[in-house]
Amino acid sequence: MLLVNLALLVLAIFAFVLSLTYSEEAYRAAGKWTKQAWAIVLGLGVVLQFVSVGGVIVRLALIIAALVYLADVWPALRSLRRR
Repeated sequence: MLLVNLALLVLAIFAFVLSLTYSEEAYRAAGKWTKQAWAIVLGLGVVLQFVSVGGVIVRLALIIAALVYLADVWPALRSLRRR
């Protein structure tokens, strides 16, 4: 169980750090929530995962939010970058 919690913490931190690397304009251009909204949700997920506080349902919802960010928002933001 410790390894699962550690993996979920790493996932939450990774999603949170990625959410901070893109500008507010990129979020608007991709048609997603604002940068601030994602930073709050993902940051809350990191804190609750790190301190293991909150109900299972709340922690699960915040991990799902991190997965949604990584599966939907992050690819949309990456596609906006010029290479």
